[in-house]
Amino acid sequence: MSDQTFVILGASLAGAKAAEELRERGFDGRVVLIGTEEELPYERPPLSKDYLRGESARDGMRVHDQAFYEDQEIDLRLGTTATAIDPAAGRIELGRRGELQFDILLLTTGSSPRRLQLPGAELDGIHYLRTIADCDAIRARFEQGGHVAVVGGGWIGSEVAASARQRGLDVTLILAESLPNVQVFGEKIGQFYRDVHARQGVELVLGDGATAFEGEGSVARVRTESGRVVECDFVVVGAGVTPNVELGQRAGLDTENGILANPRLQTSAPNVFVAGDVADHWHPFYEKRVHVEHWANALNQGPAAARSMLGDKPPYDELPYFFSDQYDVGMEYSGLSDPSDRVVIRGDFDGGEFIAFWLRDGLVTAGMNINVWDVNEHVQALIRTRKPVNVATLTDTDVPLESLV
Repeated sequence: MSDQTFVILGASLAGAKAAEELRERGFDGRVVLIGTEEELPYERPPLSKDYLRGESARDGMRVHDQAFYEDQEIDLRLGTTATAIDPAAGRIELGRRGELQFDILLLTTGSSPRRLQLPGAELDGIHYLRTIADCDAIRARFEQGGHVAVVGGGWIGSEVAASARQRGLDVTLILAESLPNVQVFGEKIGQFYRDVHARQGVELVLGDGATAFEGEGSVARVRTESGRVVECDFVVVGAGVTPNVELGQRAGLDTENGILANPRLQTSAPNVFVAGDVADHWHPFYEKRVHVEHWANALNQGPAAARSMLGDKPPYDELPYFFSDQYDVGMEYSGLSDPSDRVVIRGDFDGGEFIAFWLRDGLVTAGMNINVWDVNEHVQALIRTRKPVNVATLTDTDVPLESLV
């Protein structure tokens, strides 16, 4: 039996899946999983979708139930915050809960919502969404109905806006950008999602970011750059996230847009690994550092880090992947595009059933299938081939997609 102690700091999806992988791979030493929340590790996508709307149960988000951690002899410590780590000494400081020694440490500390530093930001009724507690507070406001101003049109903002409309609330979506997610996907896809929200009755304030929150004690208005005033009953802000790198920085780990790691997810300290939102790892396919803040990355990267902790050598080279559901529009995205890439459409764009491909120098860099299913495997294969494609053939729905790989 191994006398080693593996500690996973971050009782997240990535952390829980890493602990599971360690046991499945036969590691019989001590496994400690530490989380700041009092909740069992859970998956976050439902927080902006079905759980937010009251359509799914709290327990359904859990990665595992309590019995799993007990059966697998995983020392799960919830409501516990690490205050410092010392890689050289193999030590974690846990505040009033003392210290913990480790042989190998995995950081899955995730990210935190980027909070707007605007006048009135301290008013009641301004919500950010990251945790179950955050979601429960927004759900309670949904129950009261009324008018919500959603500030920010990334995926969290867009999904919250969609969920609010589906619950019957009046919604104003306020974006500093000209279109939803335009900085990521470019104008054509941004226009598509703008129209999706407009058809559902969302009021869109575009290219006119929030500059202040106003109200007496509680927020009642959002003021924009142009001087426009949006009356509201409460606000949800989706202004992106910041990776939780502070512990790593204080421990001397190399950081940039996350904690830097090699292709095996090993940091600048050889006994410290990283996975999930906080990881900024060298991707062997793209030959550059990649930082991904989505569910699939946590799902896949946690177990990959666990295998590296056990000495496996293969690099982590999964292509970025995420999904979103808004109203009756479901999509999957794979790859790594740039807004300057050329976008071509395969299928019925106006009818909302199509695949968008991003092309650079004739190569497919990314693909997004919207209400078209069972094609993601072929999209990823096209990206990995790194071979020029004929646009006419790529966009011809009579040509089977798999035949192009």
